[in-house]
Amino acid sequence: MPVFPEDIFTEPADVDPDTLANLGPLRRLAGGWEGRQGVDLNPKADGPERREFIERILFEPIDPQANGPQLFYGLRYHIHINTAEEDITFHDQVGYWLWEPATGLVLQSLTIPRGQTAIASGQAAPDADRLVLTAERGQTEYGICSTAFLEYAFRTDSYRIEVIFNEDGSWSYVQDTMLTVRGRTEPFAHRDVNTLLRTSYPVPNPLAQIVAARQQV
Repeated sequence: MPVFPEDIFTEPADVDPDTLANLGPLRRLAGGWEGRQGVDLNPKADGPERREFIERILFEPIDPQANGPQLFYGLRYHIHINTAEEDITFHDQVGYWLWEPATGLVLQSLTIPRGQTAIASGQAAPDADRLVLTAERGQTEYGICSTAFLEYAFRTDSYRIEVIFNEDGSWSYVQDTMLTVRGRTEPFAHRDVNTLLRTSYPVPNPLAQIVAARQQV
């Protein structure tokens, strides 16, 4: 159980405006990425379907964010996924990855345009080579919220993502989502895996750019 301060209103003073310098383990995610080794295993009426996909992700540094005394540094992200055989988007996702330097808390918020959102959490050291974040249905802190139809037909009971930072500068993930599919007696393990290679480097967050410009005057 986390211990929170009595003063819930006073924000931190002298906050460093440079997000890229304060992202802890998330620093290595900042920028643009592409992965062409993606594999998705999802449920269909005739049984599990395996699809290979091409994934592009952009992580953009945002200005420091405070909840009273709680301070986050983070990245806003957009994931766009296609398959080689189809023009239509296979998967689209937006959200934030956040780092709380004071506690080592790592958060991922995610929203997909099928009526689902979640917040997953984990703990990590600033130089961690591996991140593990989880969320569970029914939790009000780090949970999963879905439309009535998804609850009825493809209920998401848990979410887990493991990120591995590789020595060559790439990073890989394994994402497991446990589903209860209507009419099936056993839970379905929906898995996505990929390895991402860098396509662009990040630009500083807006406040850091303003501060840098003022120092040049």
